[in-house]
Amino acid sequence: MEKTEQTTLLIFVHEITPRVKFSFEFIFQTILGVEISFTTKPNEFETSGLPKINYSPTNFSSGLFLKAHPLLFEQSVSEQDIVTIEYQNLQLFFPASADSFLPFDPFACSFYLLTRYEEYLSENYDEHQRFSDQQNLLTRLNLHQKPVVDWLAYQVAEKISGQFPGFKIRQRSFQFLTTIDIDNAWAFKNKSLPVSLGAVTKAAFHRQWNELKERLVVFLGLQTDPYDTYRYILETYKGQLNHILFFFLIGDRNQYDKNISHKNKKFRQLISSISSVCEVGIHPSYASNHKLWLLEKEKERLEGIIQRPVTSSRQHYLKLKFPKTYQTLQKSSITDDYTMGFASLAGFRAGTCTPFPFFDLSRNQYTELIIHPFQIMDVTLKNYLHLNPEKAGKLVEELMLEVKKVNGTFISLWHNESLKDSGQWLGWRKVFEQIQETGLNYEHES
Repeated sequence: MEKTEQTTLLIFVHEITPRVKFSFEFIFQTILGVEISFTTKPNEFETSGLPKINYSPTNFSSGLFLKAHPLLFEQSVSEQDIVTIEYQNLQLFFPASADSFLPFDPFACSFYLLTRYEEYLSENYDEHQRFSDQQNLLTRLNLHQKPVVDWLAYQVAEKISGQFPGFKIRQRSFQFLTTIDIDNAWAFKNKSLPVSLGAVTKAAFHRQWNELKERLVVFLGLQTDPYDTYRYILETYKGQLNHILFFFLIGDRNQYDKNISHKNKKFRQLISSISSVCEVGIHPSYASNHKLWLLEKEKERLEGIIQRPVTSSRQHYLKLKFPKTYQTLQKSSITDDYTMGFASLAGFRAGTCTPFPFFDLSRNQYTELIIHPFQIMDVTLKNYLHLNPEKAGKLVEELMLEVKKVNGTFISLWHNESLKDSGQWLGWRKVFEQIQETGLNYEHES
């Protein structure tokens, strides 16, 4: 962030709750870079010469007033009455009073979205027990392709500056991160004999002669394994390896976890080699999602290979159940998680492009676990949205521009196999490279 003269904002609330602190600290300190101070004393608020917001049920005719929605003062999780109001051609919710400086409550809106409040109450799950993307409130309001929480923060800042010209925010800079999930390190090589024989038998039964031919060519050393795209990835990001993060699936093989055995020498060498130049995190197996002991076992395996602590993760199949998944990660000393994103859509599942702390609604407290939301996934673009590389590139460009407008962080999710540049993934390397090129340009502009 660029340094500017420090501004302190005074906020009056009738009660300082964990929810109030979480929402206001994220909006003002994290996004806007503004120091805040709370008071519950009306006289202190009214006599202060600082820029100030009255967030309560009562208007003192001093400072900016916003009639507070009850959400930030509640302790339980219950169904919320979502009443929408149009503001600048957007459908927002939690209406405020006529004398409020905005016609809706941006702090309650942000809290509802960031905490994934609706996911605690929903029973709409897909076949992998994931919250339905189509049921996400942002999707239903057609806001899922806009970082609405970040946008709200700047709307609030603009209103404050209008009344308090001395109010200054810090200008943050655009950032981007490309993440790679290694679900299956190689297509043909380094598999166990039973697994290889099974794959050959299956391909022969279905008369998949091209696959059998390709498998033979790879075994003879005449062609690189199609999933072996690691050299390409590292060469593409040469000199910018701080922009890339790998997640390795290292669980035992089962229906949804198909990676190479963690005991395989070549696999261990691959992980060790990549971890020597890039950040590496754990890709907890499908089977470990709610099993603390299994997650810790996999984490220990990875730490044994890279010889350092593992603190970052992304759930396999994006399996995320509130609050259990994040509670399990915390118990395993994971400090940063990258699972927050849509499986079948592109956009902003939690309404933001800024990393934020996990707020555990079941305990009504925020934690030290940082959630890093991603905006696009390769499989989503091709298999769910049915886009070709050209149309996918245009959508990526639009989303990156949305992130640039608020100088947030653009995170994309790729797999080593989707970068093979052949078969169904022919042409997708252009999209991968486009993100790097645009990301670097935006960083330089910032």
